[in-house]
Amino acid sequence: MAKPEKDPEYLSTLERGLSVLRAFDDQHPEMRLSEVAAVTGLSPAVARRCLNTLVALGYVAQHDRNFLLKPEVLAFGSAFHSSMHLEHVCVPPLQSLRDETGDSASMASIAGKDVLYLAHVSTNRRIRLGVNVGTRFPAHATSMGKTILAFLPEAEIEEYLAAAPFEKFTEHTVTSEKAMRERLQLVRSRGYDSAFDELDFGIVSVAVPVFDASRRPIAAVNCSTSTTRISQDDLITSRLPLLREAAAEIEAALRRWPSLAHALQRETSS
Repeated sequence: MAKPEKDPEYLSTLERGLSVLRAFDDQHPEMRLSEVAAVTGLSPAVARRCLNTLVALGYVAQHDRNFLLKPEVLAFGSAFHSSMHLEHVCVPPLQSLRDETGDSASMASIAGKDVLYLAHVSTNRRIRLGVNVGTRFPAHATSMGKTILAFLPEAEIEEYLAAAPFEKFTEHTVTSEKAMRERLQLVRSRGYDSAFDELDFGIVSVAVPVFDASRRPIAAVNCSTSTTRISQDDLITSRLPLLREAAAEIEAALRRWPSLAHALQRETSS
């Protein structure tokens, strides 16, 4: 989380409290004070004050010597979901994709170096990756991530590529700057990306970008399914027209409810 330097309006105490909330995840569902301090990088004294405040506000509970999140934190996600009209903007097109193809259908944006799932309509078929709204995956290993990255301004692409080499999940994962640069050029030229066994084995997906009114990429939509169910070529051929229709429908909805497009716009240095 980048913070403004020497900004008198910047509240470090709020930053610390949010870092404590974000410290809890599937690897850390319950933590002692010392663990919270270690995960956040805060001193034990500061971590204790943050935890005590969050307990008083009802966002954190204490069980014996452990701290854990309370359901009240769900209000933050619910507020975003309702205020951004996600049920109107992206859920109906994704449901239509799922119903017509039998695939899982998702919409995600870029958050740091990851893709962040904004909406997901699951298939009844068994696939390996568990995805929900709020799930994050490294952008370089996903079709939606590379689809969004490919259409960003060159300066933002170069900034992203400077983080190479990227984590390797399978032998198919793109990890080098050179390979990623070539892949993003290919995505720009054809208007979509498809990932085969890149994040995990047994998953194939295809994604197209979603643009705002100024033609900046703010999200991507994809279909994903099992590699045992369909070949990558057949997935691209059969799903690409449907995905482009869904993206166009979402872009039209964003003109009626522009708040989501505003929220997804990336901050630039200019």
